[in-house]
Amino acid sequence: MILVMNQEATEKEIEKVKKQITDMGYHSHIIKSAGKILIDATGGKNHEGSTNLLLLPGVEKVVPLKTPYKLVSREVKKEKSIVDLGNGITIGGEEVIVMAGPCAVENEEMLFNIAEKVAEAGAKILRGGAFKPRTSPYSFQGLEEEGLKLLAEARKRTGLKVVTEVITPQDVELVSFYADILQVGARNMHNYPLLRKLGKQKQPVLLKRGFSATIEEWLMSAEYILAGGNFNVILCERGIRTFEHYTRNTLDISAVPLVNSLSHLPVMVDPSHSSGDSKLVPALSRAAIASGADGLLIEVHPEPQKAYCDGDQSLTIKDFCLLMKSLQSIAAACGRTLQEQANSSLPDCFVHVCS
Repeated sequence: MILVMNQEATEKEIEKVKKQITDMGYHSHIIKSAGKILIDATGGKNHEGSTNLLLLPGVEKVVPLKTPYKLVSREVKKEKSIVDLGNGITIGGEEVIVMAGPCAVENEEMLFNIAEKVAEAGAKILRGGAFKPRTSPYSFQGLEEEGLKLLAEARKRTGLKVVTEVITPQDVELVSFYADILQVGARNMHNYPLLRKLGKQKQPVLLKRGFSATIEEWLMSAEYILAGGNFNVILCERGIRTFEHYTRNTLDISAVPLVNSLSHLPVMVDPSHSSGDSKLVPALSRAAIASGADGLLIEVHPEPQKAYCDGDQSLTIKDFCLLMKSLQSIAAACGRTLQEQANSSLPDCFVHVCS
């Protein structure tokens, strides 16, 4: 349930309401929405005294929630949440944010080269896996902490923020030390110990939808993180498994406007994993922005044919430049903005960015 406080409610009254909620067996969370103070009460089993909460000083009304995902729902917060990464970079606002980089951090030279080029092309966040959960135990598993150190150094050189995957609860503190956003991959969407751990820290979390997860299951996984106290969650649609074999997965483009109607959390799209085919990434990227996505997560590699993993779905630096150029008009048509290339005054992006 949600308790809506009066505009004149004092801090003392708010604290008294929170104590009463706790005494009833609920967990309380303060939410500011549309200029009002809301207190969300979740997890309680003693509903007998809930109507008495309306009698407490400062309480305007008590609203029962219908959805199983309480904190994630638009019932709790009508306006879109904004995840602030600092340095003027926000996800969920007017600007469409692009995260780009290799599937896996392979070596220093490759990573720094990509970081510089995607930054000049307009990306705001560098993606790269240091820990790689793979289907086969014999596949490249990542450079682990050494990869995290390289990502941090790339951030220092370029000013890009860093997003990378965390796969176990034990690694949350380590990855948080180096990264700006902690990614939960599709394989870990149902890893509840990991989700609970992420809820206890404040670092933003990029939560990917599982291979076969329903929309409700995806939002319930996000609920685990918010219920722990971390409201800095970004959802990422990355394609689901269907009967189709021409693509790696099937991009559920309808998930973007649907989740935007159900939840206040920002929604991004990963066109690379959605298709598994670099030729399809540009079209899917444009469709994602048109459907209301707040950003894109795109794999880029200087030589995809030599990539340690997912080379088939990785764009070359040249193709990434072209894509970024084409996305600006799509964003503008949707009332959004997208960072221009560093040398947008040039006739094309090949002179320096793609050299």
